[in-house]
Amino acid sequence: MALLQASGAVRKMVGSLAEPVAYQLPIGDERVPMNEWLGKTVSLRALGDIHCVHCGRRTKKSFNQGYCYPCFKKLAQCDTCIMSPEKCHYAEGTCREPAWGEQFCMTEHIVYLANSSGLKVGITRASQVPTRWIDQGASQALPILRVATRQQSGLVEDLIRQQVADKTNWRTLLKGEPPQLDMLAERDRLLGPAAEGIAELQQRFGLQAIQPLPDAETLNINYPVLEYATKPQSANLDKEPLLEGTLLGIKGQYLLLDTAVINIRKYTAYSLSVSVS
Repeated sequence: MALLQASGAVRKMVGSLAEPVAYQLPIGDERVPMNEWLGKTVSLRALGDIHCVHCGRRTKKSFNQGYCYPCFKKLAQCDTCIMSPEKCHYAEGTCREPAWGEQFCMTEHIVYLANSSGLKVGITRASQVPTRWIDQGASQALPILRVATRQQSGLVEDLIRQQVADKTNWRTLLKGEPPQLDMLAERDRLLGPAAEGIAELQQRFGLQAIQPLPDAETLNINYPVLEYATKPQSANLDKEPLLEGTLLGIKGQYLLLDTAVINIRKYTAYSLSVSVS
């Protein structure tokens, strides 16, 4: 017997910091609490509709996790500088949407270290802490620098990623918890070689634009997982529109079923039906 049934356009899961992280799935007009699904049989079916998260236009293919092609080509939030913030061209007067850039890029950012599938460096808007870390499935996170703009945070990140990864390996992430790290020691190890480059950026943008966070503490994050996947296999709803299995865990934006794992964020803007029994 189905305990829950819901359908509609899906957005990325909402994770709230708790012990463990508390997840909700926005689907249609509902926000379905998901931790209660653990150990139950879950069914997800793609209904064949994708509607752009920006304009609502129906699209055969989702671009950049939820956009139609025209929006993908014209919106600032889909520009290449979102993935490569050091290439921001706002100051050159060529930003696709200057008002959007003012709100989201010309604002305070955090450069951080995270331990997800291993140590990595990343950036996020200050307002997105700790959401960004939960979305990535980080087990540990430590802010290391406060930076005035997105571009400047990207330039700092570029200095540090010469020594450490800036990506998460999703298969490693879903195989288990990473070994715990001394994040403060890792911060000091990485900032040492980057110190000269950071000082040059401070001279360029001003001392207050790039500030270290020596008093920041490591945040430990636990996820609702009963059992990890030994060999994670990724579901593809475009090829196989029905996915069923027992939910063994939730981590980052992934549902871990005993049959496959699925990245919910990948299916942003898809119309899905969900049932739990």
